[in-house]
Amino acid sequence: MPRFSIIVPSHGVAGRLSQALDSVLAQPFGDFELIPVCDAPDSPAAHVVAGYAERDCRVAPVSSPPTAGLAGARNAGLRAAIGDWVLFLDGDDVLVPGALAALDARLGETGDVDVLHFEHERTPWWVGEPTNPAALLLARTPGGVFSPGEAVELTGVQFPAWSAAYRRTFLAERHLAFPDGHFTDVGFGGLVVLGAERMAVLRQVVVRHLLRRQGSRLGLPGEHHFELLDQAELVLTLAAEQGLSEERRAALFEQLFAAVLKTAAHPRRLPRGRRAFFRRAGRLYRRYRPAGFRTPGGSLGVQHRLLASGAYAAFRALRRANQAAARAASGVPRPRGLRTRLRYRLQLRRPLDRNLAVYCAYWGRGYVCNPAAIHAKARELAPHIRSVFVVEADQAHTVPKDVEYAVIGSRKYWDVLARAKYLVNNANFADAVVKRRGSVHLSTQHGTPLKKMGADQATYPVVAAATGSFAKLLARVDRWDYNLTSNRHSTQMWESAFPAAHETVEYGYPRNDAYYTSTAADVARVRRELGVPEGKKALLYAPTHRDHATGFEPGLDLRALCEEIGDEYVVLLRAHYFYDQGAARGTGRIIDVTGHRSSEDVCLAADALITDYSSIMFDYANLDRPIVVYADDWDVYRELRGVYFDLMAAPPGRVARTPGELAAVFRDGSWADEEARALRAAFRERFCQFDDGRAAERVVRRVLLGEPPEAIEPVIPLAERIPAPAATTLVRN
Repeated sequence: MPRFSIIVPSHGVAGRLSQALDSVLAQPFGDFELIPVCDAPDSPAAHVVAGYAERDCRVAPVSSPPTAGLAGARNAGLRAAIGDWVLFLDGDDVLVPGALAALDARLGETGDVDVLHFEHERTPWWVGEPTNPAALLLARTPGGVFSPGEAVELTGVQFPAWSAAYRRTFLAERHLAFPDGHFTDVGFGGLVVLGAERMAVLRQVVVRHLLRRQGSRLGLPGEHHFELLDQAELVLTLAAEQGLSEERRAALFEQLFAAVLKTAAHPRRLPRGRRAFFRRAGRLYRRYRPAGFRTPGGSLGVQHRLLASGAYAAFRALRRANQAAARAASGVPRPRGLRTRLRYRLQLRRPLDRNLAVYCAYWGRGYVCNPAAIHAKARELAPHIRSVFVVEADQAHTVPKDVEYAVIGSRKYWDVLARAKYLVNNANFADAVVKRRGSVHLSTQHGTPLKKMGADQATYPVVAAATGSFAKLLARVDRWDYNLTSNRHSTQMWESAFPAAHETVEYGYPRNDAYYTSTAADVARVRRELGVPEGKKALLYAPTHRDHATGFEPGLDLRALCEEIGDEYVVLLRAHYFYDQGAARGTGRIIDVTGHRSSEDVCLAADALITDYSSIMFDYANLDRPIVVYADDWDVYRELRGVYFDLMAAPPGRVARTPGELAAVFRDGSWADEEARALRAAFRERFCQFDDGRAAERVVRRVLLGEPPEAIEPVIPLAERIPAPAATTLVRN
């Protein structure tokens, strides 16, 4: 029987879950079982957990349906636990080094207490000093084992469940479990202390709690705040039945109603039903108020008295006065709205057009990428929705004639942005764009992240300087309702890079549908359009952008490469989209395809890809054609730009560090040999998970047509997908 059972609910934290699990498994004290709780067998978190369970027998996952919420997840873990002591850890928190050894030592001193409370750190997600809110209260408790009556301020309702260790047999004997619904920690903490007889504390930090940028889910607006009253009533009822001393009841009552009044005084938490919340809270207040209870002083005491008397109008007036005083004290003026065009501001007052969608790609660079693929599918599956693509003026001529568009900055541009229900972008709309209630913003992204992105760029000075204000970036991210991913790696990395409250949809990249829906005739047509000579092998050279460079540098002498590898090859040069054209213009066997509108077409035309660290490799892998990584400056790139994984340890094919090595892999045929195929197969398994030719349809049905997730067709297994054939394969056949 293990000493500790550590229960880790994992819903919505796939991107940080590894840190939590690693913090447990790295503890020098190893006598524990680790119980991650996943909400579905195929969820992003379950995918992470499965890898840990394969590597360490102490990891014993269990499942709990999403409908059961946090309470259900923790209770599922409790039912599976067999350890002497139970600990809870949120999926984005960590145990500090040496935490389990410290707990074991303290429990050796105290013996079989029912509950051992300990300190914890609350760590800001971005900048700021950690705080230790439990330290002051725990410092006032007795030094040894004590009864709850000896520390009346330790009621349990102020602390989260992960700030204590619980004797498992105590929980079982008392039939203690997490109450259903929101604010379950309030109910559980209160019930535990009401049932405990022997308690102790460890005056040492055990858990480091990461404060989410978007705040606690409990702080979001909604009717779930009424459930705080349910939890308060549950605890107060049991306290009354047990006949607690006046002193203990007073402390419990004061702490519960401090939380209740904080919600009642917070206008954004209850968009509707504030009066009903106040009235019900008042009834609970009058029913359970201990005899001789003394209200606190100051404004909080006034709130107590108004709640007791049911004076909602006066309470509301006090709340507004306090808010005005806080604004004046901080010197922050009232918001004056966004400084956008007057017409846009006027249009924002009009109702949303529920049959209008606006699309944009690469900050207006044309009709391309995921937004274009979704736009095309929407015209097929949702013809009732008017679709408008927004582009820069110099790209208007590239928009297909049958596609409605608006030039960025024009009157029409501001009109459609103000009125559209659906806004689709592979980057972000301008800062001035307002997220209207009822609108739906979809971020499609435009690649799988190898390099650090979003907030994760902050510690890399070169790219951070180019990114600009991270506060503004994250304000744009806050507008997203959905974020699209093409593999589990992206799901996890986007969670870290773009911390916000949007929903992740693992449907694949719609632009990559072309790799499965295109035919041999399509491949031949594109090659003719690009000028690829009949019978030649086309090598696509697509290097990524260097943040530390001032312009496009190919990094490779392509003419010399062509001479080295023989005349059976031609090179298609495609510079990063930041640049208008490549350094070489279609001369000899080098064909500059940088200006070609569709990167998908260029990939279809290529028999193999040569790249450095460009995300095009993840898309091209769908074609199951050879990929060669030319990594002449990997160490510099990794140091200056930051990366999410070591590409050299898990490449999609052969790796060359010098021009000579690159030429050699084509001369000796190793670019397409069995080892290269094995590397590519592993890479495809990891990064081509959701691209199957039907991503655009899934997105349209889920986001634009509002179909429930369970109605969306599942992704076709990788082994059953048939990518578009390569031209050289046709020649051999």
